[in-house]
Amino acid sequence: MTTGRPPLPPFTAETAALKVRAAEDAWNSRDPDRVALAYTPDSWWRNRDEFLTGREEIRAFLRRKWEKEHDYALRKNLWAFTDDRIAVRFTYEWRDGEGQWWRSHGNELWEFAPDGLMRRREASINDLRIAEADRTVFGPREN
Repeated sequence: MTTGRPPLPPFTAETAALKVRAAEDAWNSRDPDRVALAYTPDSWWRNRDEFLTGREEIRAFLRRKWEKEHDYALRKNLWAFTDDRIAVRFTYEWRDGEGQWWRSHGNELWEFAPDGLMRRREASINDLRIAEADRTVFGPREN
């Protein structure tokens, strides 16, 4: 049984920002099961050049992602919103299996069902190789 995920649409500036922060917190947990529960059972994704449908594909994708992207740390920022859609800019850093650090920048477009679960996510992402000394350390947010 699926339950809703507040805040629910229609979004205001305040509730859209809360939705973005909740997503950031979930993704930083690196827990595929926790993250997948924010999406409708039939959610549709485009992530870079990969297309996914449904929670099981999302879970599998996230497991592969975090097996590859060590020490993953993410920041999401609200860009724009409408009643049931949110646009996000984000940056995350991670280390690959050889110890090389990367900074990934991107944009996401989100569409929500009335129960607050995300039914569509489209992500465009670019990766930049960085030196460890150039990392931006993302610690816990204060608020």
